[in-house]
Amino acid sequence: MASGLTVAVFGAYGHTGRFVVAQLRDRGFVPVLSGRDAGKLKALACETGLEARTASVEEPASLDRALAGTAAVVNCAGPFATTAVPVIEAALRAGIPYVDVAAEIEANADTFAHFAGRARAAGAVIVPAMAFYGGLGDLLATAAMGEWTAAEEAHIAYGLDNWHPTAGTRASGAVSRQRRDGRRVRFANGRLEYREDAAPVLEWSFPEPVGPRAVIGEFSMADVVTVPSHLPIPEVRTYMTVEAAREVSAPDTPAPSPADESGRSAQTFLLDVVVRSGGAERRAVARGRDIYAVTAPLVVEAVDRILTGRTRTVGVASAGEIFDAPDFLRALSPYLSVELRS
Repeated sequence: MASGLTVAVFGAYGHTGRFVVAQLRDRGFVPVLSGRDAGKLKALACETGLEARTASVEEPASLDRALAGTAAVVNCAGPFATTAVPVIEAALRAGIPYVDVAAEIEANADTFAHFAGRARAAGAVIVPAMAFYGGLGDLLATAAMGEWTAAEEAHIAYGLDNWHPTAGTRASGAVSRQRRDGRRVRFANGRLEYREDAAPVLEWSFPEPVGPRAVIGEFSMADVVTVPSHLPIPEVRTYMTVEAAREVSAPDTPAPSPADESGRSAQTFLLDVVVRSGGAERRAVARGRDIYAVTAPLVVEAVDRILTGRTRTVGVASAGEIFDAPDFLRALSPYLSVELRS
């Protein structure tokens, strides 16, 4: 383990950022709190006893000061369309790894497009979407693939019992809708496609205890960027239970509320991943609680593996490409259960 090292958390006072800070401390790291709001940073510093460094994406020098002397940076501050590029640039200047929790499809695609060559040439590590959306689905799809070198289809179905969005989720969603000009997006025929028609409503047979549920088909999340970034699968589809899709888009849905001392909500999830090749089918299923809270162990496990050299490549890489996916998923056993089926 890389315990004792300092890790900057940009957006530390946000809902997910707080979970990441707590998880870093639990794993023996020393978080350095950073973000744009000096007042919120000061309050969190007083609460935790940690160092705070105010920084703005409009001021590169402030980001350089925030990352000075740290071993890695985790970006938890959305919208990532605004924050990802400046924080990645600062990480490259500092010579440290960058990890984020972006669920914004276009922001993740931009990270791969804009930084792949530079990061590879510099031997740098940049891991976007290292979160419930994008990271976990990619790890499950990679583990399900096993020795397969290609597949025709990957289907990632999200069985959420509810989805109370954070302020960050709402802000990121608004930016994504604006960038798409109100269109929806899917990954088909080996590329991202933008469409004007309504997404289909289908039935997905989740494993028990969820069972058959109505889902929004082609409810695309970051997995449509992370999975095909390294797996030759021309059709990657994601699905969301109808109730959760309605809640996240409704303006009056409340934010997540804590249900235990750790701050986790009572929300439960079942993530069902199916890959198909040549008539054969493989499945990976993950069950757990609170999509925002479970992002923290995903991020921190990634940081630990990067800093201890347990990686498979350099440059911009998704979770399934840079890490040993089955081993990574086993390390998450205190936080979620995973089952692989052929």
